[in-house]
Amino acid sequence: MSGHSKWSTIKRKKGAADAKRSKVFSRISKEISIAVKEGGPDPDGNPRLRLAIANARGVNMPKDNIERAISSADKDDANLQEVSYEGYAPNGIALFIECMTDNHNRTISNIRSIFNRRGGSLGISGSVGYMFEIKGVFTVSKAIFNSEEFQLGVIDAGAEDIEEEGDIYVITTSLEDYGRVQKKLEDMGISPDTAELQKIPKETKKLTSSEAIKILRIIEEFEDLDDVQNVYHNLEITDEVMEAIEE
Repeated sequence: MSGHSKWSTIKRKKGAADAKRSKVFSRISKEISIAVKEGGPDPDGNPRLRLAIANARGVNMPKDNIERAISSADKDDANLQEVSYEGYAPNGIALFIECMTDNHNRTISNIRSIFNRRGGSLGISGSVGYMFEIKGVFTVSKAIFNSEEFQLGVIDAGAEDIEEEGDIYVITTSLEDYGRVQKKLEDMGISPDTAELQKIPKETKKLTSSEAIKILRIIEEFEDLDDVQNVYHNLEITDEVMEAIEE
C-alpha cells in the first residue's frame, strides 16, 4: 500500500494548486450530479451524495458551488454516463481509467490518442481490472487528533492499514469495513479530507526513477482530460521516485 498512499499524497498536494482547483471542482460537481440522479437530492438518504459532498468540503469547494451542483442536477440536460477504460502504459504498467461523459465517442478518442502517442495500448474491458480490488481510502490531517487514540479507534473499527504521509494519515479499509470506519471517524468528531472507494493494485511493479516519472506524466495527461474522474495504476512509488518528483 505504501506506493499507493504516496501517490495519493502527491495528488492531494497537486489538487491544492490553483491551476488544478477548477478541474477538481468540475469532477466533484459531476459526481454530485450523478449521485443526485441516482438517489435524490437529500444527502441523509443518499450515501453516494453524502460522500460526494464530504469530498467537496475536503478540497474546500465553496458551499454555493455544492448547492448549485445539487440543485442543477435534475435540470441538467447533459446525459452523463459512467464509463471506464483499461490498458497498459509503457513497461507493462496497468491503467484503469474512470470517466463521466456525455459523449462516449469524444472520450474514447481522447483516451486512445494518449495511449497511442505515449507508447501504450488501450485494452478491452477486463484486461487489467482483475489486477485491482476495491478498498476504502480516507485521508485525515494529523493535526486533528491524538495519534494513539486515533489509530486505536480506527483499527478497532476495521482499518487494514494506517500510513503517515507528510501531514496526513492515509487509512485503508476493506470494502466491507468502509462504512464502519467512516462511522467511527464521525463518532470521534473527525472530518476526513477525503473519503473514497478506490481501486488498489493487488501487486505493484517497480521501475527505475526515470521510467516511473514518464509513467506519472502519462497518468497526469489522462487526469487532465475533462471527462476523466480517476486513474488507477500499479506502479510502485518508491522513495527514489518521490525524491525525483520533489526535485
